[in-house]
This record gives sequence, structure tokens and C-alpha cells, in this order.
Amino acid sequence: MRAIETAAPSARRLRWQQAHVVEIVVETFRVKSLLTRVASWQGHLPGQHIDVRLTAEDGYQAQRSYSIASPPEDELVALTVERVENGEVSPYLVGELRAGDQFEVRGPIGGYFVWTVDAGGPLCLIAGGSGIAPLMAMLRHRNGRKVHIPTSLLYSSRSLDDVIYRNELDTMARCDPNLRVTYTLTRIQPDGWLGPRRRIDKALLADVCYSPDQKPKIFVCGPTSLVEEVARMLVELGHEPQTVKTERFGPTGA
Repeated sequence: MRAIETAAPSARRLRWQQAHVVEIVVETFRVKSLLTRVASWQGHLPGQHIDVRLTAEDGYQAQRSYSIASPPEDELVALTVERVENGEVSPYLVGELRAGDQFEVRGPIGGYFVWTVDAGGPLCLIAGGSGIAPLMAMLRHRNGRKVHIPTSLLYSSRSLDDVIYRNELDTMARCDPNLRVTYTLTRIQPDGWLGPRRRIDKALLADVCYSPDQKPKIFVCGPTSLVEEVARMLVELGHEPQTVKTERFGPTGA
């Protein structure tokens, strides 16, 4: 996922470090999570991102940003990467990287699009595609701290097979009555599917999100078009603009 949050502090104050790949988890047919160990890692907040830099044998370098999917309680730093065809970085990370390999990282970065259990709730999370990554860090943090803050997740995917972290999300929801997970499938729905089968619209937001008078903390992450449309509809539903925090990504040659 390409993070482009403009409110992030300057990355120039951070130094490049080696991330050692401990494990690679297959999430979907085009998405993998890289579980890495960074020796001098100073910790992060749920919602922050990290820069990744690859250097070719001829010295050519390519750099992209990815959200951190692991909670601050974990020892390993997890990056969830979706393969972008003809990209410079993601095809290598998803298709060629193996456990034991290493690459350069710099971070964590970002101070605006973050949430911890100390901030309270209720919490409304809205994701499109791989935009689930920073929101998953928040959910894992909430789960790890065993704080049952009322939380609703609305996750838009093309199909059920495209839902990243599906088993983990389903387990979280089964074990916690204060967590509601809603998938909306925009292209392909399995036989017997009873959930939403459309793009996120105002009616779906009104049904899934907490009402404005409950003053929920809202985080929206996904493709630029989805994020802008969802933010607009949330304001039209009565939510104060300052309570809607957004992070978006788009075509970047990843």
C-alpha cells in the first residue's frame, strides 16, 4: 500500500536500517505479508507507515512507502504488500523475496493517521482493498490490549478471495461482540452471499458507522477515489470533518 499522508513528519530525520525477513505469509493470490525484524526499531503507533528502499546491482534504487500492519505490541514489523503489475518494488517483495532476505527500511513515519486504545472510541474503520493494512494494525492493537472499545469495520473488496486477513478478522469478530465486521463485495459474490454486494454508498455508511451524536473516531484508507467519496458522504451524514481521518493511495509504479 502506498501511503501519502502529507501530515507526516519529515523522513529525513530517520536513518535507513536493514529489515531481516523472518516469515512471509500469503494473504491472497496477489498479497503477502512480510514479517521482519529491525534490530534498532524504536516502536511505532498503529496507522503509521514505513519507507522501503531496494538497490539493484548496478546501483539503481527504487523506494516506496507501505503501511505497518503489525501492532506496537509485536516484536516483528509486518508489511502487507499487494503486487502491482509492472511495478518496480512490489513484484520483487511479493514474488521474489524469501525468508532470510533483507531490505532497507526507514520509519516509522506519520502522526496524523494513528489511533491507540488510549484515544477511546467508538471507532469506525473503512477500508478499500489493501487499505486495510493500517486499520489492521489498529484492530490488532485493540485486540492485544484486550480493550473492547465499540468498533465497526467496513471493508470493500472485489471478491471474498480478495479479503486480506479474512480468517483473522472473522475470528476477532466471533470472539468480541463489540467488534462488527462488514464485507461488501463489488464484483464477485459466492453463492448464498447475504452481505452487501455494491460499492460503499451513503446508505451502507449510515448502517455500519456509528451515528454522529456518538462522535466516533473515523479512519478511512484505500484508493484515492474511494477515500474522497467516503469522506464526502460521511460529512453529508452529519459527521464533523475533523473526526474523519483519511489516508489514500493511487497508481505510483509500485
